[in-house]
Amino acid sequence: MCGRYTLTVTWEELLIYYSLEESPLPFHQPRYNVAPSQVMPALIHDGQKRRIGPLRWGLIPSWAKDERIAYRTINARAETLLDKPAFRQSFQRKRCIIPADSFYEWKLIDKKNKQPMRIVPGQGRLFHMAGLYDTWVHPVDGAKISTFTIITTTPNKKMETIHDRMPVLLPAEHIDTWLKRDNSDVRQLQALLKPAPDEWLDMYPVSSEVGRVHHDSPACIAAIDDPPILF
Repeated sequence: MCGRYTLTVTWEELLIYYSLEESPLPFHQPRYNVAPSQVMPALIHDGQKRRIGPLRWGLIPSWAKDERIAYRTINARAETLLDKPAFRQSFQRKRCIIPADSFYEWKLIDKKNKQPMRIVPGQGRLFHMAGLYDTWVHPVDGAKISTFTIITTTPNKKMETIHDRMPVLLPAEHIDTWLKRDNSDVRQLQALLKPAPDEWLDMYPVSSEVGRVHHDSPACIAAIDDPPILF
């Protein structure tokens, strides 16, 4: 799964990186420990151009009775997108990119201990995590809540030493293919949902403080000096 990530670049850097001409009201500040239920930038296509805006992590399908489903939909398995009602419609029309400059995963050391690892782009670029989004309308007050999920796939050889899943990381040249809402070629879209090459990833151990949601500072991404295991 993918349950924590970082986006430490600025709002202005995001606009430049994704070649976005317009600058909506900035809401993003560098984040070092993003957790489910938090609001983060996501890239979509409105039918004419790319747009970036705030989405809350944990997908609430438009047909959901209440918000509680979001706790079960922070990730979507690539292999079953068309089988799961929560993801089927979004996969066909509401796909997004979740920018990240790293994600965290916990490596099992023994029966009692896990070592948090920070996985970063191997060549210093942003990760473009494939996601889905939807908008839910609250049945009582009519409030609109826009949310997202991160798609996961089987791990590459480097990630399988840590976990049995990893987020789908798209190359820059496939961003528009993934985002465009008029792309209904399911086979083409599914072909994009594969493990990233090993050379895309580097990793190092970080403090166990990453496990605490309220801990969101540059200390989260600092390599620990004396890790219990070597990589």
